[in-house]
Amino acid sequence: MSLDPAAIRRIARLARIRLDESDIAPMQADLSGILAWIEQLNEVDIEGVVPLAGGVQGVALPMREDVVDDGGVVDAVLANAPDRQGDFYAVPKVVE
Repeated sequence: MSLDPAAIRRIARLARIRLDESDIAPMQADLSGILAWIEQLNEVDIEGVVPLAGGVQGVALPMREDVVDDGGVVDAVLANAPDRQGDFYAVPKVVE
């Protein structure tokens, strides 16, 4: 399916996107490509395929113990801090 420039302008208006005239041709090519890809997906035979809500159905995730720790990477976390005091970020006082 190919979109004409008028359809691109209407889609942009409905989506509240401002498009310059120079942006219409690339957008037309991009959206036409997306619609062609959707048409290609519609050709796939899905007879007998059960729809899924997720990748794995009926499998419970393993639970882990809920333990609070520091992660063991304090120096890596604070490596880019502009200022630090011990193992903490130092920030300027903002409330008087």
